[in-house]
Amino acid sequence: MSVPAEGPANPIRAELQVAMATCNRQILGNPHAVKSAFIAFLAGGHLLIEDLPGLGKTTLARTLAAALGLAFKRIQFTADLLPSDILGVSVFDPEKRRFEFHPGAVFTAILLADEINRAPPRTQSALLEAMAEHQVSVDGSTYPLPDPFLVIATQNPTDLSGTFPLPDSQLDRFTLRIRMGYIPAEQERALLKHGVAGSNAIQSEFPDPASLRQLRTEVQALHCSEALIDYLQRLIAQSRQFPGIRVGLSPRAGMSLLSAGKAHAYIEGRDFVSANDIQAVFIEAAAHRIHPVVEGNNRELAEALLTSVAVD
Repeated sequence: MSVPAEGPANPIRAELQVAMATCNRQILGNPHAVKSAFIAFLAGGHLLIEDLPGLGKTTLARTLAAALGLAFKRIQFTADLLPSDILGVSVFDPEKRRFEFHPGAVFTAILLADEINRAPPRTQSALLEAMAEHQVSVDGSTYPLPDPFLVIATQNPTDLSGTFPLPDSQLDRFTLRIRMGYIPAEQERALLKHGVAGSNAIQSEFPDPASLRQLRTEVQALHCSEALIDYLQRLIAQSRQFPGIRVGLSPRAGMSLLSAGKAHAYIEGRDFVSANDIQAVFIEAAAHRIHPVVEGNNRELAEALLTSVAVD
């Protein structure tokens, strides 16, 4: 497909590359996870990390926040966690004789929802409005969240004890679902010898949230050709009739996939989106959004679906 020429050097894009390099120095041996976190942020979405404990999920979230210069909070999801612990609560002030809203942990730029599937569905659902609309409604009043706002959620494999599967509506809010995996032996040895430097030592390249909002605006403005949109539509349509898939991708999933493709292209230094960008993010953007006939083979179905649709 024909594409426009790449644009001139962009200072804010250069700052983004420095921030990614900073994260890669902290998150040893896992550049894909770092790149995925930045894609989710630039796409204006959220990131779900599914893996065993101790593989660096929390470190990634803290490092990303520090590299971007954003406020960070962490919630440990447990079976007794209440929605009000996340969103906040209205408390009666006897002196003012009125209820005052006390914001919960969700009022931050980057929220780490740690082990989100250890909380029951009612508590998990407390994040739905925040993730979709970047606002919180409590006792009839609506409160805007910071801009930018990003949820990084971690979940343990669902076969571990004490876990509740995330509902489909919750999964659909995540732009990408990734796994960290074990790091290569060389990087693991370096980690054992030297440990991990604290995120407090990281100097952000971004002076204020306005520069990060500009980044997101530039990402969304990337050029998408008619041929690229045609290819994306064919993928979406094929997902709705592909053998083994009971329910395919929704229009919202398609929009999220395109945003992730734009973020990937931006990180790669291009001013246009190609089929390669869509392919690079497709598995981790689509697998958790399809509903297979046989549960558990989402990723295999997404891979087969991707290879079945040709790029014209």
